Amino acid sequence: MNLPSFIAQRYLLAKKSHNLINIVTWISIISVCVATFAMIFVLSVFNGFNVVISDMIHQFSPDLNISAVKGKTINLNDFPLDKLKEINGVDYIFPTITEDVLFKNSSKQQIGQVKGVPQDYNKIARVRGTILNDTTFDVSYNNINYGIPGAGMAYFLGINVYRPYSTIQVYVPKRGNASSFNLENSFNSSKLVVTKVFSTQQEVDERLVLAPLSWLSNLMEYDNLVTDIEVFINDKSLKTNGKRQLERIKKDIKNILGEGYKIQDQYEQQETLYKMMKAEKTAVYLILTFILIMATFNVIGTLSMLIIDKNKDITLLKAIGADKTLIKKIFINEGLLISVVGGMLGLLTGIAAVLVQQHFGIIRLGNGDGNYVIDAYPVALELGDIALVFITITIIGSIAAFFTANKSIKKMQDVSLNAR
Repeated sequence: MNLPSFIAQRYLLAKKSHNLINIVTWISIISVCVATFAMIFVLSVFNGFNVVISDMIHQFSPDLNISAVKGKTINLNDFPLDKLKEINGVDYIFPTITEDVLFKNSSKQQIGQVKGVPQDYNKIARVRGTILNDTTFDVSYNNINYGIPGAGMAYFLGINVYRPYSTIQVYVPKRGNASSFNLENSFNSSKLVVTKVFSTQQEVDERLVLAPLSWLSNLMEYDNLVTDIEVFINDKSLKTNGKRQLERIKKDIKNILGEGYKIQDQYEQQETLYKMMKAEKTAVYLILTFILIMATFNVIGTLSMLIIDKNKDITLLKAIGADKTLIKKIFINEGLLISVVGGMLGLLTGIAAVLVQQHFGIIRLGNGDGNYVIDAYPVALELGDIALVFITITIIGSIAAFFTANKSIKKMQDVSLNAR
C-alpha cells in the first residue's frame, strides 16, 4: 500500500479529535450507501419488468417473422416453404394473414386486427398457455369458424365467453374500388363464434382476434396470398445456444430467400417498445445519479472538515518533506474511500434486497389479490448494472474528492501566507 492510501485509511478508521467529524463521516457513508442501494434496487425492478414484458411478447410473437419488402402480401406459390422447414432448429413455419378490420357485437363496435392462423397453430405450447379458460384452442371445428379475441378486445365488444354462441361480426374492405361507401358494397362480412379468450401483452389483448386462416383468406379474397410467414424455433436449442442459434437460423433463411424479404426477430418486431423501455431505464439511472451527486455533498463537507481537523498533521508532514501533491493525494484518497465504502455497503445491501425480493416477493403489487399479471414486484439482477453503479460512485467520489482537497488545501495555504 502506498503512503497516501495508508494515511487515508488511518484517517478513516482512527478516532478524530472532534467527535462531530466522526458523526459527519458516518452520515456521509450512510448517505452514499442509501443512494447506491436505491440505484441498484430500482434498476433491478426495471430489469424485472423488462423480463416480464419480454416473456409476454415471447408468448405471442414468433421467433422470426418474414414479410415482403415490397408490397403487402407473399405468394405461397413462389415461396420456398419446404426449404425453410428443413433448416436445423426450426420447429414450425406457419403462413398467417393480419389485417385491420372492424369488429361488431350487437351495438358495440371496435377497430382492431384479425389474424388468420392455420389449425396447427395450437401446437405451439406458449401460445396455448395464453388461453384463459382452456388449455387448447381450435380456430376451426366441424365447419364452424371460431374467433379467439384478446381479453381487452372481448371487454370492448362486451363478449361473455361463457354465454353460448357469442359471435363477432367482422367487416373487411373489399379488394379493388367500391362503388359506394356503405357496408353492403364496400365491405366483406362474416361471423366468428367466440368460446375462448387469450391474455398476454395489453397492447395485443386490446386489438387482436385470432381466426382461421382459410376463413380470413376467403373473406379478403386472397388466393394463396398471406401477409407473413412465422418461424418458431426449437425452445431447447434456443435456450442452449441463445442469440447465436437465432442469428444462424436468420442467416440461413436470408440465404434461401434473398433480398426480397424482411426477416425480423422479436426485438425487431417490437423495436419501438424495447427502445422505450431502454430509454425509461436510462432516464431513471440519470435521476438516481443526480441523487447520488446530492449525497456526495455530504462527502465534500466531511472532507473539508477533516482537512481543517488535520491541519497540524499537514504542517508536520510538510516539515518532514512531504510536498503539496502528496498531501492532496492523502485527502483525495480519503474522500474516495468514504464514497467507495458507502457505495460497497449500498451495493451489498441492494443485492441482498434484490435476491430476497426475487425469491420471496416481499413487496407486493396492489393488495396481492391476483388482479395483476404478477403478484409481487419483479426484479432481475444484472452484472452490468452492478458494474455501472460502482463505476458511477467511483467517478463521482473521485471528482468530489479532487476538487474539495485541491480547493481546501489551497485556501489553507493562502490563510497561512496572509498570517505571516
